[in-house]
Amino acid sequence: MFKKGVEARSHQRLSGADRKKLKRTVRDRFPRASDADIDALLPPKVEIKVSKYQNRVLVYGIEGGFPMFFDIDGRGKEIFPTVYALWKVPDILPSFMLKGGEVSRYVIGGADLMFPGISIPAEGLPSFLAGEAWSVKVPGNPAPIAVGTTTMSCTEALKAGLRGKALKIAHYYGDLLWESVEVPYVPNAGFYEDAVFEDPTLSSAQVSDSYDGANDGSNDQLNGINDKEMGQHVDVADVQSEPSSASVAPIDARNEIAEEATAHVSDLKLTDNDSVDQSTVEDSQDTHPLSTEDVDTLLEKCLLQALHTTVKDKDLPMPGSTLWSNHVLPCRPSGITLDIKKSSYKKLSKWLQAKCSSGLIRVKEDKYKKESVLLSVNRTHPDYSSFKPEKRQVEEAVKTGVPVTESRSVKILEVAEIYKPSVHVNPVFASVGADTGELYSALDATDIVFRYVEKENMVKPTDKSIVILDATLCDGLFKGAIKKGSMYPTEIHKRDLGAAFVNRMQPHHIVTRGNDSVVRKGGLKTVQIMTERRQGNKKMTKLSGLETFLVDPEALASELQKKFACSTTVAELPGKKGLEVLVQGGVIENLAKHLIEQYGIPKRYIEVLDKTRR
Repeated sequence: MFKKGVEARSHQRLSGADRKKLKRTVRDRFPRASDADIDALLPPKVEIKVSKYQNRVLVYGIEGGFPMFFDIDGRGKEIFPTVYALWKVPDILPSFMLKGGEVSRYVIGGADLMFPGISIPAEGLPSFLAGEAWSVKVPGNPAPIAVGTTTMSCTEALKAGLRGKALKIAHYYGDLLWESVEVPYVPNAGFYEDAVFEDPTLSSAQVSDSYDGANDGSNDQLNGINDKEMGQHVDVADVQSEPSSASVAPIDARNEIAEEATAHVSDLKLTDNDSVDQSTVEDSQDTHPLSTEDVDTLLEKCLLQALHTTVKDKDLPMPGSTLWSNHVLPCRPSGITLDIKKSSYKKLSKWLQAKCSSGLIRVKEDKYKKESVLLSVNRTHPDYSSFKPEKRQVEEAVKTGVPVTESRSVKILEVAEIYKPSVHVNPVFASVGADTGELYSALDATDIVFRYVEKENMVKPTDKSIVILDATLCDGLFKGAIKKGSMYPTEIHKRDLGAAFVNRMQPHHIVTRGNDSVVRKGGLKTVQIMTERRQGNKKMTKLSGLETFLVDPEALASELQKKFACSTTVAELPGKKGLEVLVQGGVIENLAKHLIEQYGIPKRYIEVLDKTRR
């Protein structure tokens, strides 16, 4: 569910009525939860935020805190607690116990749980029905590592000889939902090597120093699982990173629970014999918290890192909450908790407005959503130009030993609108020494026209926001665009100059997918999906325009045939160049969703028409 990144469409607070409705839904969905448990997850006097994603998933969390529940269908019928919520209230769901740490590597890698990997208690297989929500635990650790739904009932499982898929995993420790939580990164979830995994939300428990005997027992149980059978039942292809093979350090259940329980998951510790220095650094950070000046400096650095690496002009405008959660926070150093409230700005909106006043970015207040929206980035700003971004992504890949394969980069789609100078604006380019045969982005073209304005000293002395037009710039902007007999403008506002200049250039676009890249003249054409009725009242879905985004129609047709279990054909477009994919059935919504999630085609470039509803 959270293996691939999907940007949230909106973030908003729940009203009082929606808050009560959510609590009723949680109470009905999880009858094992008491009122105290629900209040612990959804505190009465704390604001609750809901994030809406493009794949209809809703994520409910404490504002400024952690996600507690996620709703797959957005209707409350498939709502689940997050792993963090299960750490606070582990008994809200029944749980399957794994046979050992060797099985957990597949679960936290994204694979579904199979019956051969479950430890069956002495009293027999517990009772459950198909479609129930269950969690997954490892031996000796009360903190669940995943949550999902059962694929069959206990009766059906016994008839099948305890073979096949037991639990379809919806969320697991370390997936993209977990990474969105503002907590220090803990490698391998604490389930490997001689590590100690402490759950602070459950209370500090003493941990045994050695697990050699238990490790042998777990390996003996796992030896009963045939390697061939494991290869059939576990989808190892979904495992994105494989941790080092070692045993689990369990919590000694016989030791007494400590009296004081820590309140935040930021106290989560992973004590390892080989990483004493890292724990010393974390302890020193807790002992010496960051000052206000340090937080301000860190905010500045993370923002510039995000503007250089992840914030693209094509993604603007962007809500301030999205900029913070999806771009700024991931740029913070590992093990550092970044809190805007501990800065001198106190609020995200004030921080963005301060950066807007400095000229680095341009933001606008959304009166309806009551949040700041990032409109543009001044990439010529001195702070932006002097900052050298860190290559963090490559370093992490090398550090974890996960190679960056070409097969993964092939799926990445990048679309950019570029422009070529026309005869109207060629004199402006030539005046500043720019090449008229090159292709420019809208930002670069705007920079050139402002260089020309600065060179010719065309800013109005009495009003710095107005540019007085000379003959060259006036012809470039308005010649041929104004009716005969009309007066040509003599001045223009700076905010309108860039857009007017770009509109006089020839539009092009560049599409890049992996190592393949193509530049085409004109605007970017959309992918068209249309459903219509054929003879016998049967529906047929047509898909065309795939070549624009470097998608092979033949390969997509074969993929859709397996995904939707229907017949597909590829034919030439009547009277046009290109191919269209014909899919049997009315799969227009699922097909559009597939193109967005699997091929990265932006939603604004997909045109949908359902003729069967007329």
